[in-house]
Amino acid sequence: MTTLLNILWLGLKEIRSLASDLVMIMFVIYAFTMAIYVQATGTSSEVNNASIAFVDEDGSALSKELFNAFYPPRFQVPEAITASEVEDAMDKGRFIFVVAIPNRFESDLRAGRHPDIQVNIDATAMQQAGIGANYIKNIINQRIATFLKRTDEMVREPVNLVVRMLFNPNGESAWFKSVVAIINQVTLLTIVLCGAAVIREREHGTLEHLLVMPLTAFEIAIAKVWANGLVILIATGASLFLIVQMALKVPFNGSVILWFVGVVLYLFFTTALGIFLGTSSRSMAQFALLIILVVVVLQLLSGGSTPVESQPQWLQYITFFLPSRHFVSFSQVIIYRGGGIRAVWPNFLMVGAIGLGFFVYSLVLFRKSIAVTK
Repeated sequence: MTTLLNILWLGLKEIRSLASDLVMIMFVIYAFTMAIYVQATGTSSEVNNASIAFVDEDGSALSKELFNAFYPPRFQVPEAITASEVEDAMDKGRFIFVVAIPNRFESDLRAGRHPDIQVNIDATAMQQAGIGANYIKNIINQRIATFLKRTDEMVREPVNLVVRMLFNPNGESAWFKSVVAIINQVTLLTIVLCGAAVIREREHGTLEHLLVMPLTAFEIAIAKVWANGLVILIATGASLFLIVQMALKVPFNGSVILWFVGVVLYLFFTTALGIFLGTSSRSMAQFALLIILVVVVLQLLSGGSTPVESQPQWLQYITFFLPSRHFVSFSQVIIYRGGGIRAVWPNFLMVGAIGLGFFVYSLVLFRKSIAVTK
């Protein structure tokens, strides 16, 4: 009973200490509101408002129809330029795409000579360049086929391909990026809060005050875990409902309670990691450098930025032991696919087991550091 009371009061002390740090409070609020909204909506993997120009050396009815086939919101209104302007315009970044239609294009097409259309692409805009090239190819082929048939009626294909996009029917990248942003912020902020709390205790001399009290290393560490974990859990819940669901209109298909159970398990790991980094660091500057190394690895290899299946096979075996990978996995299963406990219990088990092991190791290291301080 005494141990539980000590953990409670120490945790409340952590919360009061955090509440008095206005900069950290503003950082947490920003990270779970504007940062998530900007990350979800600021970039897009779809072609949107892409600049395009045409070099029309044919001047035929078909070339004019191809010119008018591109319009917002996928593309900007096309501009007509000459062949001598292409190189300078591409060098200055005026256009991502420049379509060159050669002379006698329509005549050669009707004669069955299979003329070429050149598409110049500014590949520095990597995402739009790759996807936009396919858009241009499909639009041009469709317009040419329609023009040659002199009708808008589609030719009946031998196979009727029916495409169903599950879990994100409109292909909106904000639906995926918003949840990944929350996962990244949970990882970053939990480590920062716990590690900074340990270093702050050491720099302000309050750790020495705790050492003269009848407290154990376990009580001090577990108090930091529940206090900082609770702050992040509340911020995560507010961000999920206010930003993801209300502002971005992302549907939550699964159980909210089940997902938060997984979040609690993951917080157990990240708080332990924060204590470990805070104990290992001798200053806040050193702690900041360690965060860059650790958090970047956790985020890049989690499967949130690129699918795990796209990574090398040997790297996939390593990432299996990263809780961040399992966090992303069960979040996608619960939020998008509406999966239950049967679908995510292996991920829960891995996150819990790794978190427990890391907490024990961090506790041993924290106890040694206290012994040295004494």
